[in-house]
Amino acid sequence: MGVFTYETEITSVIAPPRLFKAFILDAHNILPKAVPQAIEKIDIISGNGGPGSVYKVHFAAGNPFKYMLHQADAIDTQNLTYSYTVPEGDVLRDVLEKFCYDIKFETNKDGGSIVKSKVTYYTKAGVEISEDQLRIGEDKIAGLYKGVEAYLVANPDAYN
Repeated sequence: MGVFTYETEITSVIAPPRLFKAFILDAHNILPKAVPQAIEKIDIISGNGGPGSVYKVHFAAGNPFKYMLHQADAIDTQNLTYSYTVPEGDVLRDVLEKFCYDIKFETNKDGGSIVKSKVTYYTKAGVEISEDQLRIGEDKIAGLYKGVEAYLVANPDAYN
């Protein structure tokens, strides 16, 4: 098994506490509304939203993947950090055993957010991942953030 890490930063005009509340704490409700072209629905399989909770993400029709399981590993609402693992789903293809995200929401100089992500990919034996493949996955995640950002801008009273 190989291990690869990839780090990114995404900026948003939305303040960190509000973006964290929407994108992390209420993702199962907001993502199907904000990015219906990407996410059809998210079911809570087990747990109450805290560490150990497992979600089944159903991708919208027309996407190359059908589903993934998302397990919350750690949530810190004071420091606005979140860690999760994707241990199952067709997003792993025949390439990955799993991948793990560590996310931190910070305030930028304009009062918006800088979302810092570190993803660790655990590949199956003998598999290499190219920088381009990593970037494609991260671009999809950035699209989810931008969709939530657009939803929050259009709905200024949501998640305050």
